Amino acid sequence: MDAQLPDVEAGKRFYGELFGWTFEDWFGSFAQALKDGEPVAALVRKVDGRLPTVWTVYFATPDAPALARRIRDAGGQIVSAPVPAGELGVTALVTDPEGAVFALWQPEEHPGFGKRHEPGTFAWAELYARDTEAANAFYGDLFQEALFGPDAKPDFGRAPVSDVFSEGMPPHFLVHFAVADVAAALEDVKRLGGRVQAPPFETSYGEVAVVTDNQGASFALLRR
Repeated sequence: MDAQLPDVEAGKRFYGELFGWTFEDWFGSFAQALKDGEPVAALVRKVDGRLPTVWTVYFATPDAPALARRIRDAGGQIVSAPVPAGELGVTALVTDPEGAVFALWQPEEHPGFGKRHEPGTFAWAELYARDTEAANAFYGDLFQEALFGPDAKPDFGRAPVSDVFSEGMPPHFLVHFAVADVAAALEDVKRLGGRVQAPPFETSYGEVAVVTDNQGASFALLRR
């Protein structure tokens, strides 16, 4: 996952203090975030002010061009066609039929998360959709084995937009970071210049609060 931010240095200060991340320069304009020396995310400078300030989740695939074609054939859109990211892998940006944006990652030298499901690392991705049955069909077909296979341990769920957000909110993915104490993490978010979008609530996968960072990128805090 990565965040498109107007000010990457400000992002480093915010997330470094909130989650204990350190950073190293990476491919292009990316700053790779590390937790205990292992990769957990990336921050990248937003080059076009018209683009949203957002966190984007990447789904792994052995063949990004083939999956992009399946997404298009199933009613989604290809925002950015698959391109190599140096020797790290192949990436593409796509949407589902309702317009929720996500990315594809065909790994080469960079396999993905070095840590997850620990405080300060990725824990869950929730799709907030308008038509949950259509989402079930679309993602269930694309990621059948990962979601429903005999060894499946999904980090991905879906809910109606109206469960948490106003009816005017477009469908989108919300990245969740694990924390040991949601209330304490909320205080840190506010102290660092972020704000609370949705105070703590219970879900089937744990206690969640939705926040924005000090540049407006939304994410969630999750205690499982």
